[in-house]
Amino acid sequence: MADPIPAPVFRNRSLLDAAQGRVPARPPVWIMRQAGRYLADYRRVRALFPNFLDFCRSPEHVAEVTIQPVDQIGVDAAILFSDILVLLPPMGLQVEFQEKRGPVIANPLRDDAVIAALPEGDLNSELAYVFEGIRLTKRALGDRVPLIGFAGGPFTVASYMVEGGSSKELSKLKALLFSRPEVFAVLMRKLASVTSAYLREQARQGADVITIMDSWAGYLGPEEYRLHVLPHTRAVIQAVKAEFPNLPVVHYANGAPHLLPHFATLGADVLGLDWRADMAAALKAYPKQVFQGNLDPCALYGSPAQIAEKTRALKSLVGARPHVFNLGHGILPDIDPAHARAFVDAVHEAN
Repeated sequence: MADPIPAPVFRNRSLLDAAQGRVPARPPVWIMRQAGRYLADYRRVRALFPNFLDFCRSPEHVAEVTIQPVDQIGVDAAILFSDILVLLPPMGLQVEFQEKRGPVIANPLRDDAVIAALPEGDLNSELAYVFEGIRLTKRALGDRVPLIGFAGGPFTVASYMVEGGSSKELSKLKALLFSRPEVFAVLMRKLASVTSAYLREQARQGADVITIMDSWAGYLGPEEYRLHVLPHTRAVIQAVKAEFPNLPVVHYANGAPHLLPHFATLGADVLGLDWRADMAAALKAYPKQVFQGNLDPCALYGSPAQIAEKTRALKSLVGARPHVFNLGHGILPDIDPAHARAFVDAVHEAN
């Protein structure tokens, strides 16, 4: 276990209070993908980098866009600007982000021997730019709000490694799981090891909250998730908690309400729900669990008055229990920033 480091005194610690099961004076809110294309200042910085990974590898610009939504939207936390696939190059995979296509892996995993021989990489060296971005962001934030670090869940990262990019079915990854489960397990163990090391280093460098984005877990049925994925995601959380027992861990999966009973056993402090989930049923079934979410991102296309009405309804449903308000998935790139601000303001308004 790491030597204890004096915790910063945040001017706004509502997210930390809620994540740790306390009811803050004002409910916290942040927005997935809040540092992104819907902000003009983000687009200005992004235009400096034809190559997306070069953008991620520029700590000064990472810090700048990470802080933009804190200043412009009024959210209660910053989330480090990066990408879940920065873990791939240290593991020997070549990734390129192509316009209108997204990530493309030049050498996807197609051979069992290659999977067995995958390196875990020297993360401190190869991902030094991420950790410098954390340090610069923390310095610029000045303890105004907490900083969220993140990584993809092992299953979600594996999907890109095996599929070679985005996929609507994850058929290649699921074929590996069903036909050669022992090879699939090797890949998941490696990813769990790399992911936990990556997240622990983020915490050492100053991340105040950790989020695991297992976006594509919903592609699995309950039994496959329980047997083949849950143990590895739980191992990541346990490894982080072993070194940082008081560090809040958030787990989010998209399109996976059917897996909530399994997510509840992961050991995460906060469980993010997408907009498909029945929040009322989740609150009733898990009275001691802190949840995050789950306004439909498309609700932000409504008028500010409509957004406020939807937000108040969600607040009324949650009631007095601790909760982290968020969208049920990432904010869409054509959303008016004023509408994002309307959502944040509605969360913050007195009941």
